[in-house]
Amino acid sequence: MSEELEQSNDGTWSGLKKTIIGVATTAVMGLGTWGITKVTGGGDESAAPAAAPAPVINITTNNTQQQSAGGTKVIERVVEKPAAQPVPAPKPKPFSEEPKW
Repeated sequence: MSEELEQSNDGTWSGLKKTIIGVATTAVMGLGTWGITKVTGGGDESAAPAAAPAPVINITTNNTQQQSAGGTKVIERVVEKPAAQPVPAPKPKPFSEEPKW
């Protein structure tokens, strides 16, 4: 158990301390930015050029489908032919000679 107690105090900051420092840092950075902007004259929104209006693009399409009077017919013609008969292998000649020993 003594090892567990030693591990809990490992030198890290507590959650409350981290929160306080984070809030203070954010406030200082925000006030610093605001102060610098006022001193340097930045952030003048009235001096900013007016944005150009977006271009208008008119697209007209005719999406209606039209049928032609004649129409197109696809006729598929299937001609069946009998399979070619394989050529039979020639029969071997019977062995008529007697061995010569």
